[in-house]
Amino acid sequence: MTQLKDRYPLYLNNEAHFPNADLEVTDKFTGEVAFRVAMATPEIIEAGIAGAVAAAGPMARLPSYQRQAVLQHCVDRFTERSEELAYALCVEAGKPIKDSEGEVTRLIDTFRIAAEESVRITGEVQPLDISARARGYQGMWRRVPIGPCSFISPFNFPLNLAAHKVAPAIAAGCPFVMKPASRTPLGAIIMGEVLAETDLPRGAFSILPAHREGADLFTTDDRLKLLSFTGSPAVGWDLKAKAGRKKVVLELGGNAAVIVDRDADLDDALDRTIFGAFYQSGQSCIGVQRILIHREVYDRFRDMLVAKTKTLVAGDPKDRDTFIGPMISEKEATRLDGWIQDAVAAGATILCGGSRDGAMLEATLLEGVPDDTRLNREEAFGPVAFLIPFDTFDQALDIVNDSKFGLQAGIFTRDLFQVLDAWDRLEVGGVIVNDVPSYRVDNMPYGGVKESGLGREGVRFAIQDMTEIRNLVIRRR
Repeated sequence: MTQLKDRYPLYLNNEAHFPNADLEVTDKFTGEVAFRVAMATPEIIEAGIAGAVAAAGPMARLPSYQRQAVLQHCVDRFTERSEELAYALCVEAGKPIKDSEGEVTRLIDTFRIAAEESVRITGEVQPLDISARARGYQGMWRRVPIGPCSFISPFNFPLNLAAHKVAPAIAAGCPFVMKPASRTPLGAIIMGEVLAETDLPRGAFSILPAHREGADLFTTDDRLKLLSFTGSPAVGWDLKAKAGRKKVVLELGGNAAVIVDRDADLDDALDRTIFGAFYQSGQSCIGVQRILIHREVYDRFRDMLVAKTKTLVAGDPKDRDTFIGPMISEKEATRLDGWIQDAVAAGATILCGGSRDGAMLEATLLEGVPDDTRLNREEAFGPVAFLIPFDTFDQALDIVNDSKFGLQAGIFTRDLFQVLDAWDRLEVGGVIVNDVPSYRVDNMPYGGVKESGLGREGVRFAIQDMTEIRNLVIRRR
């Protein structure tokens, strides 16, 4: 059986350091301390930023085949260590082991995609003789690394969402400092351990667990040219306000909706909707929170959803039969339980679930949730969803758009014209047809609008953010 160490380092300028063991990381199911991790002091963070600045030139000059070799090394080593990575994720995040194994697969996919993209960061030859005054001029442009980057990654996908920052940075030739989530730092630390096996220039990477107040140091320093943050909207917009002149990419929250139209294959929609609402205890920014059902099939699909939800196995995430594990903390479970009770007090009806035991919150479905409740307007980020009937597809689109968030939306329909209408009208970063908004492939452009963020992830699109266009104009005499 996989065993974790008692103590893990931080990584400063490519090297493991053990300045302390101040960060206690708990097993999210048992609540017991599982291991300890070194915490970065302000002096260590400063040293990491200085190292990234010094590494900017060497990283920019690194040939693309060498960057590709580093990324391929990561693919190989993560594959070899996949069981260890999955177990670590299961312990530190409370993520069911099957979901943990799935995230390791996505980690590997993301680095593999980055290895492929690292050798095809191209430019363009551009004719400039668009008028007589530009006769004899020739233009061309290429992409160059933006420079030192700062990354702040979240607790819910601590492997793959960190990978969506780290892998494109290496592909683009950008040194970086990373602050992993303090509740789930181990995946990023193991990533650092693997990167330390390569011959990246000194200072190319630092992985520095720190308290939340440490995020300011990753944000305000003008030597850092890009900040990429994934996390809560309140924190993300606050960091953007402090970031100064640097480019900022934000992947924030949502309260994603799925539309189940009257012509949908309900059996297919059932399995995907249950998955979208409750996988990894609903702790996903594209988890299904609002389930819109055409009134003609509302009663039937509601009964199907309730019956299926009641069969979900909750318990120890290390058990392979478990589908619902603990939330990240008892505090978060208590918060969401309070939102559910507030909705009920305002007139909502619990269809199933609704009970809490510590950090374990039952998979919960409701209907009749009033518009002005937090459960409707905010991001639940837990195992709860509610049902909304609709009469026309236009009405459903309006309901989806009636949100301050706009990350992704899902639609189950067989009507191509409705699909195109949705693509035109929905105020979201992505429309997923015949699946839930929770679906993501790691090479697609991913991100949101409104309060859901700025910019796009997906390796190719992250590389665009981590590079700048440099133009060349030649006058031919």
